[in-house]
This record gives sequence, structure tokens and C-alpha cells, in this order.
Amino acid sequence: MTQTAERGIGDLRAAVGGVVFTPGDDGYDDARRVWNAGIDRRPGVVVRCASVDDVRAALAFAVGNGLEVSVRGGAHNVAGGAVVDDGVMIDLSLLNQVSVDADAKRAKVGGGALLADLDAATQAHGLAVPAGMVSHTGVGGLTLGGGMGWLSRIGGLTIDNLVSVQLVTADGQVLRAAADENADLFWAVRGGGGNFGVVTEFEFALHAVGPMVQYGLLFWDVAQGTEVLRLARDVIPALSREFNVVIAGLSAPPLPFVPEQHHFRTGYALVVTGFGSPESHAEVLDRLRTALPPLFEFATPMPYVALQQTLDEPNAWGHHVYEKTAYLDELTDGAIGVLVEHLGRKQSPLSVNLFYRLDEAYSEVPDDATAFAGGRSPRYATFMVGAALAPDQLAAERDWVRTFWSALQPHAIAGEGYVNALGAEGLDTSTLYGAKYDRLARIKASYDPANLFHRNTNITPA
Repeated sequence: MTQTAERGIGDLRAAVGGVVFTPGDDGYDDARRVWNAGIDRRPGVVVRCASVDDVRAALAFAVGNGLEVSVRGGAHNVAGGAVVDDGVMIDLSLLNQVSVDADAKRAKVGGGALLADLDAATQAHGLAVPAGMVSHTGVGGLTLGGGMGWLSRIGGLTIDNLVSVQLVTADGQVLRAAADENADLFWAVRGGGGNFGVVTEFEFALHAVGPMVQYGLLFWDVAQGTEVLRLARDVIPALSREFNVVIAGLSAPPLPFVPEQHHFRTGYALVVTGFGSPESHAEVLDRLRTALPPLFEFATPMPYVALQQTLDEPNAWGHHVYEKTAYLDELTDGAIGVLVEHLGRKQSPLSVNLFYRLDEAYSEVPDDATAFAGGRSPRYATFMVGAALAPDQLAAERDWVRTFWSALQPHAIAGEGYVNALGAEGLDTSTLYGAKYDRLARIKASYDPANLFHRNTNITPA
């Protein structure tokens, strides 16, 4: 950081209502920390914003001093996009308020809110936004890239439920973007990531969900992988939208419902969530266990907020993580062969291979309705996640992910990937967004011609 910028820190502190951290300040190391422990960057300034005006002041400071900018919501991006060396980190974590209009089925959500904040506020009214599956994920980053989770078959992506945003542009303007105002910008932020400004508030449409849902997990040994995946292929696409089934290749966790002899055993689980009647959920579980008896299972009703927290501990802060993603039209026998061959090669019990089914409401949205970087045909999204507790253990998991991903490519949808899980080695954006890229680049040129917001899956201004 230049001496000029350092002299301006005092003015910046005076201008913001939040907190400004610089190296050496108490709290600086905690403020710069992100979810992926493998990311260790040292910003010159962290501005923990308490208002929209604080965001404007932080941006003005960065632009005035020629500093790079990163934006922190939940800090969950696997590539560490929330933090930048030597530049200005705009921390939105204080902007975490959620207000709900239950009659209108609308929620206004601060740009720094976590899914836990959103779920708690909306579930107080028996409502929910289709979003992710880990409650300490930030609403902002998840939404801007798409947003998929338990409710994707019922309500589509998170962006499909976005009504409006409030956004601070690179030149400090505060804009509202919605279908009836700055419609081009509204189209772009629904899938175009953080390329267009700092979103300080989201407005969502809500769905009636819960408060209780039905949960079931069935687990089989890795040696039964081919049979499990073929069973999933037969059963999952035919289920009504009141069900969501996640396919998980993982090591069985040492939890009370897992028999001790199966702790850390590698295998496949089908996690069946039902949003309808207990009877219909029981019928699906019975169909699965009859077709292929599992090693163990666990089934119970649970609050929707608890469902949203079931993956929190396996995805806790402090893991060293590397991730790749792909889409598959179908679980073909060829794809299944690759999946079964590679799952058993992982070394860390934290590493997983997950599949989300995307169809029903997801596929009812036209491809060009949003900037989402992916087709809307029925498909599976798969995530190969290498994770370890220590940095020296990550190299083997990174190699596992890369080899696994490469072997799967002949069976994947070419040129497509999920923005929120691309990591630092993502596809070229012109390939990723395909025919949408030119439109995105023109919109980028209108709102961020100097590409201030480039620490993301970047779209170069036209």
C-alpha cells in the first residue's frame, strides 16, 4: 500500500460508521480470515461496513488510491475471492438484517447475511427461499452465482426467486435493479456473479416450506457403488418435486446414528428429503431399501432449519479445500464407471463427491431469462471436493479431484460449470457463459468499465 493510501486511513476511519482494520490492528487477522484455510492473504485495509454509505466510502478510497477491491459476504468462496493481498477488502458481515413480509411472501436481506440468518427469519413464518445447503454460507455470493440446494426442484435457483437488488457501482452510485428498473443490470446479476457492483440488499420471493420436513439417509459400501448409482438413476428423476435426493460419495461420519463398525467407511449415501407427507417419504425409503438393502439408515422428521444445518460440521471453517464441478445430462453406465473407480481413491475422510438433481422448477425457467452460466435442461450437478485438516494433506486430495474431474469430462456437458464452485481454475468465462457472454460484457462496460470488480469469475468489459 502506498504512503498516500496509508495517510488516508485516518480519513477513511472518520468517514465510516463501521470498523476499519489494518495490519497490526487487534482483530485484523480474524477479519481477513476466510472459510477455506488454504487461502492466506493480507489486505492492506479491511472495511467492515455498517451502511451503504460505508460501502461507498470504501470504494472511493480504493479507487482514489489505485487499490484492488474484494468483497466479503460469507467468505465461503473456495478460491478465496473475498480477500485480496494489499488491497481493500469490503466486509459486509454487519449488513446481515433480514425483514419478512409474510403476507406478501417477500424478504429483504442484507448483503452480508448468512443462510442461517435468512432461514431463521423466514421460517418464523413457515416460509423459505430456495438457497444452499450449508447455513454458514453467505446469501450474497451464493445468489449472484445461481444458488442451488434442497428446494431447487420446488422453487428453482435462488436467482429465480430474486425480485430486486440494491447495488453500489464502481463509481459510487446506489442503484435498484429489478424487472422494472435497470432491467439489464438485473438480468446480469442473476448469474453473472460479483462483476457489476457491491450488492447491499436482496429482495426475494418466498415459498411455503416446513417448519417440519422428512429426512432419510441410506448408506451402502463403495463396492456397491454401481448398483447404488443405477438405482438412483432409475428412481430420482421420476420423483415428484416434493422430494429432493442428494447422491453423496463420502466416508461415513462418526455420528451416533452410524454404527461404530462403519465409522469412516467409504461408500455411497442417498439423502432423501421430503417436503410432503410422512407417508409418501416412507414409501420412497421403502422402495430404495427393498431394491438394495443398505448397510445402515437413519430417518426422522426434522425442522427445515435443522435440515439446512446438517452439512455445517462437515463443511466447517478451517478445512483446506480444493473443488471442481461439472454437469451431467444422465448417470450413464460410462459415467457411473468413472465415479465408482475414483471415489475409493480419495485419502481424506473429509473429501466428498456430491450430486444434486436439477429439474422440475429449475427446468421451467428459460435459458435466456437470467445470466446463469448453465443450461436449464434436466441434469445432475456434481461437485468433487477435496478437503483436509492440514495443508500437507491437501496435495493428495487436489490430485484426486483433478484426476477425477478429467476422467469424467467425456461424460459431462461440455463447456458448462457452476460459477459458485469453479475455484481458481475455472473455465474461461467466454466459454462458460456461451451466447450470453457478449451481452454480459456490454453490461459490464456500462457499470464497471475499468473492471474494478475483477476478483471473481471475471467478465471483461466490452
